[in-house]
Amino acid sequence: MSKYAGYMGKVLMLDLTTQKTSDYPWSDEYRELYIGGKMMAARILYDNLTGNEAPYSEENLVVISTGPLTGTGAPSSNRFNISAISPQTGIVASSNCGGNFGYYLKKAGYDALIMKGKCAEHTWIEFENEKITFHNADDIWGLCVGPAQEKLQEHLDAARGCRVKCGIISIGPAGENLVKFASVISGERASGRAGMGAVLGWKNLKAVVATGNHEISIFDREKAREYNRKWVEYLRKHPLAGNQLPRLGSAGLVSAMQMRGLLATKNYTFGQFDGFEKVSGEHLAENFNIVNKGCLACPMRCARTVAVDGKEVKGPELETLGLMGGGLLNDDLAKILKWNNVLDELGMDTISCASTIAWAMEANEKGIWNNGLKFGDTDDLCQLLEDIAFRRGIGNELAEGSRILSIKYGGGEFAMQSKGLEMAAYEPRRAVGQGLGYAVANRGACHLNGGYLVILEGLGLYTDTQTPNAKADMTMIFQNLLEMISATGQCLFTSYAVFPTFLVSNPNGSVTKFVNWVIPYIGWAVRLLNKCPEIICFNLPVLHHPKGMKYNIGMNMTMGKFLRCGERGYNLERAVDVRFGISSKDDTLPKKMTHVPQDPNNPKTVVPLEIMKKRYYQARGWSKDGKPTMRTLKKLKIER
Repeated sequence: MSKYAGYMGKVLMLDLTTQKTSDYPWSDEYRELYIGGKMMAARILYDNLTGNEAPYSEENLVVISTGPLTGTGAPSSNRFNISAISPQTGIVASSNCGGNFGYYLKKAGYDALIMKGKCAEHTWIEFENEKITFHNADDIWGLCVGPAQEKLQEHLDAARGCRVKCGIISIGPAGENLVKFASVISGERASGRAGMGAVLGWKNLKAVVATGNHEISIFDREKAREYNRKWVEYLRKHPLAGNQLPRLGSAGLVSAMQMRGLLATKNYTFGQFDGFEKVSGEHLAENFNIVNKGCLACPMRCARTVAVDGKEVKGPELETLGLMGGGLLNDDLAKILKWNNVLDELGMDTISCASTIAWAMEANEKGIWNNGLKFGDTDDLCQLLEDIAFRRGIGNELAEGSRILSIKYGGGEFAMQSKGLEMAAYEPRRAVGQGLGYAVANRGACHLNGGYLVILEGLGLYTDTQTPNAKADMTMIFQNLLEMISATGQCLFTSYAVFPTFLVSNPNGSVTKFVNWVIPYIGWAVRLLNKCPEIICFNLPVLHHPKGMKYNIGMNMTMGKFLRCGERGYNLERAVDVRFGISSKDDTLPKKMTHVPQDPNNPKTVVPLEIMKKRYYQARGWSKDGKPTMRTLKKLKIER
């Protein structure tokens, strides 16, 4: 057990081959160093993987981990993480998810679940407190996610004679058929990226169900309740977390991205889409949204609910709107609503799927792969999505993702991926710091793991979008911050509120203009903070997370310690990737981003990647080939 509240005190190792379990040792020292979530998973993988494991192998570990704040009532604290070696990238991948599974895994008594081996038959697993039951899954194998989850709920209800409160994660046909970008779904929320669904599919694991009656402890319940209330109030008053997200969801970013030239269009050929208004968050809210929904304990309620084929289902996020809208030259929002639901039911990542299709359309246009797909011609896309999930016809090839296709047919310069993972919808030639983040992110071209510097480059503030100055240091500090927030079990949208309200709500004010102007000149100061975060031995009123840890968990935390923990987690995950061969040669972007200006009349509208990479490695304490040095690993207590 732990001296800290919030933790259940148990990490379970489960061998799918033998169905045997054992307790995995996890000390309070590790809780202090790695907190939970993806950082916890990275340490487990670091301690158990050599670099010789294949994604589709019994040796590949699947780590499902919660954060200490998961289930405590802290705002937006329902998250859980899935990590494994990815079949899409061949390196460590972590995929974060909302839904309710993390909460119920803790109610069953577990902080994390580690799975190795492979089930002998199609299987789903039930966790009821300490009781673990393996069930044959032949009756739900082949079903889409919704019907499979309904059948599982019916089974539990019938077995116990009442409505059972539980958390479910499951895969769809895409995971069963080893689509490289298959997702794992919890309720309506997706652990979408890097093919975690395919790993479960290879292991013959259709679903995991968790239920229990364990209490999730709070360190100081009265102070935590009062602090959480003030935290929620602060979020609700913030222009991003309290206005834009509840009003329009992440879809509200479409219009801002269009205005700034950030909206990936025609496979990132352009940064603006003429039909953007028809796929915007405003159009979605006014004409399609039925009601807002939110994950457990979330005051932002950013999820949209729409009607598809007479049913109320989850609406699309920004990435889906951008990449299946302008990315494919499609301005029919009703189609996107349908595709989004089909992708969720089949269990596929909307980002990688849309980007792979866009690559195929450009490959067809350029004559390197005659596949019949054309930009703007999307009437048969539902059929294509099913063909990908079931690996039929050209869908069998598209299921491999854009990197594998570009190796086979050529066209790597417009395969919009890094390390095998396709980019999000933010066009980096108008946000070069975001471009750096795509290239160096541990799991591939991820906007969040990359630090989400686009928030400074047009979506919150508007600093110089083309300069490389200070971008490396800002990327590092943002990555560390987001790494730590994720490890606590909270949604990264809570980080929006780090930007003071007066800066965001008054973009033309003299103070905001000064801040935008000065950011490129303060790289030295940010680097000092990155090097010695302990000098921030206090907490800032805009960053509530450290005090949230204190009152909810009982773990003393300052902003400096918070950032240092995030730095430790980021380097740890990179260190595992290094074992699998990752180095500077893999921190790349397609040539369309680095050599082809978005604006033909402005040669600066490319990503100056190599300049920023060099500065980034120096800031991180990595070698010239992009590897954490032993000195850095020892400084962070990863190695002793």
